[in-house]
Amino acid sequence: TNLANENIMVDMIIQNASTEDGTTNLGFTVPQNQIEDAKRVIESFGHDLDGADYDESVAKVSIVGVGMKSHSGVAAAAFTALAKSGVNIEMISTSEIKVSMIIDEKFAELAVRVLHEEFGLDK
Repeated sequence: TNLANENIMVDMIIQNASTEDGTTNLGFTVPQNQIEDAKRVIESFGHDLDGADYDESVAKVSIVGVGMKSHSGVAAAAFTALAKSGVNIEMISTSEIKVSMIIDEKFAELAVRVLHEEFGLDK
C-alpha cells in the first residue's frame, strides 16, 4: 500500500516463496516515469527488507486476444518462438485474454517481430 499511497502504478507482480530458507521474493513492474519514486518508497522500508534489486532495462511484450480463451497452446507457441530466437523471458503474467512477458529491452523489437511472424500478423 505504500506504493499505492504514492500513486505508483504497479503492473505485473510475481511472488516466489522459498521452502528452503523461508524467504519471499517479490518482483513487480512500474511505468518508466515512476521508477525513481518507486525506488524511494522501496528504500524507505529499510531494515524490513533483506535487499532490493532494480532492472530498468526491460520491456513488456504482450499477446492479446479473445481467441486465447478457446485455443490452447497460444502461450506455449509464443514462449517457444521467443526461445528459438534467443529471447529470454524474465517474468510472465497471464489472464484469460492476455499473456505479458518481461524481456531485456534490447530484444524488444526482435520479440515483436517474432511474435508477429508466429501468429501470422506480418502478412
